[in-house]
Amino acid sequence: MNGKHILALSGGAGGAELAAGLAEVMAPGDLTIAVNTGDDFEHLGLAVCPDLDSVTYALAWLNDSERGSGIKDDTWQAMTMLRGLGEEAWLNLGDCDLAMHVARSWRLRAGETLSEVTARLARELGVEHDVVPMSDDPVRTQVLTGNGWVDLRRWCMTGQSGSAVSGVRFAGAAGAKPSPGLARALERDDLGAIVVCPSNPFLSVDPILALDGVRTALASRQVPLIAVSPRVDGTSVNASRTQIPGDWGQAVNNAAIARHYSDILDHLVIDNADEADVLDLEALGLKVTATSTLMREADDRERLAREVVALAGI
Repeated sequence: MNGKHILALSGGAGGAELAAGLAEVMAPGDLTIAVNTGDDFEHLGLAVCPDLDSVTYALAWLNDSERGSGIKDDTWQAMTMLRGLGEEAWLNLGDCDLAMHVARSWRLRAGETLSEVTARLARELGVEHDVVPMSDDPVRTQVLTGNGWVDLRRWCMTGQSGSAVSGVRFAGAAGAKPSPGLARALERDDLGAIVVCPSNPFLSVDPILALDGVRTALASRQVPLIAVSPRVDGTSVNASRTQIPGDWGQAVNNAAIARHYSDILDHLVIDNADEADVLDLEALGLKVTATSTLMREADDRERLAREVVALAGI
């Protein structure tokens, strides 16, 4: 294999951790991280991009790994004041995190694209690798509840996540184009592998795959696609985002993930705790590697990233 560039597809949380690990072991010119924007929403007049921020913060060593989102050691004085003024308080934005949304929002209103703003903010935070939104067109992940369609982020954050869900859609995906950064990565002559980070396949990765031409492009590339399962010992590390089963009532497990990616997947990386799944997964025609996929420390994410890069033959 001549190509050495990796295109990583990521959501937030666990996906951001592996994305940061890849950035630690790969040169800036050899990695593009395309991030889900289906969770994006507007709050208090500000454009909030949770997954883009999680990835950017992780690469900048700013992420709050204990909470799984936001900036470490942040404060919440602005939100305290906003609550005192009677404003919506369903989302608790830290003061430094709030500054990120302010900077993004006014630049978007000034006419910059989301790709341009993302590149600018990442650069100002010292991030050298390419972090790109999946699209500059608005796409919103929504879930169907008894009260109708609700944006996923609001469903998760407003106490509605206990309500039954009967469907998921990606509003705006039809006709939405891949961002220039994602399109360039897919067309690179030196593309050596595609890595799907350990993000929820149905909620964080599917919005990327739903963009016009992306899934077809991934299936047609003559390079390996390696996915890292977000599940450890039968459960999700980021459980709050996997309460929705992929097939509405069917359990989400490694076999379901493999089937979900069946047209594009070559190699599935699972945790050692799920090693019993290996034979069944291999029977589906996949290469399977069992290793430790938990990333509690920086050393963990670097180790896993090195293993994934080695599996790609890069």
